[in-house]
Amino acid sequence: MKRYYFFIAIALIFLADSAILYYVDYLIFHDLHHIFMYMLGDLAFLPLEVLLVVVIIERLLSRREKESKLQKLNMVVGAFFSEAGNHLLATLLRESDNRGEIAQRLNVTKEWTHKDFRSASRFAYRLRLDVDARSVDLDNLKAFLSGKRGFLLSLLGNPNLLEHDRFTNLLWAVTHLDEELEARPSFADLPKSDLAHLASDIRRCYNHLVSEWLDYVEHLKLNYPYLFSLVLRTHPFQEHQSPIVS
Repeated sequence: MKRYYFFIAIALIFLADSAILYYVDYLIFHDLHHIFMYMLGDLAFLPLEVLLVVVIIERLLSRREKESKLQKLNMVVGAFFSEAGNHLLATLLRESDNRGEIAQRLNVTKEWTHKDFRSASRFAYRLRLDVDARSVDLDNLKAFLSGKRGFLLSLLGNPNLLEHDRFTNLLWAVTHLDEELEARPSFADLPKSDLAHLASDIRRCYNHLVSEWLDYVEHLKLNYPYLFSLVLRTHPFQEHQSPIVS
């Protein structure tokens, strides 16, 4: 409420200044016709000024600022996949019973177009990773996520993430999986209900991973072909992976 009072006070001060200046003009020149003529001219120009300053210029600046934030966000996304995301994509895919179908639908190539990425995104949205928690090396997964905990928490504190809810949801899904694994001192003799719960957390995490990975890779294809080239040689959805250019 105090903030509104402040703006009202500023508006009243400006109006008072304007009235005083017009009054001084009248005292000096004694010409009301001149005063009202220029006042009307200024009022007539006001809508055009609002159009130029508020609508056009402000939108251009806002768009540039948004593009700058998106650029910084994609750098954060790239750091996440380099540090943790790519490893999780490959590790969890190997433990999936439907990895053949997933690899076939997500095997990004240099010929992919925007239409191909959208088709893959629709598949990722409906994806259900067919994984049994008993077949996953939960101890290694727990150790890996534990080692990345500080990195993940630092990403969650990045203010640029406020512009990207989906990536924030991905980080929460990965962090939650880490917390679930950390809460269990041992994975031996877990009941089926608990294994099913862990499998559900793994599926949620993987769905977010795949969706964000596709968006990030398409961004690289459009803006950074040299980084896209490395992704094409190393991503886990192809039959043979190698960073070596052949």
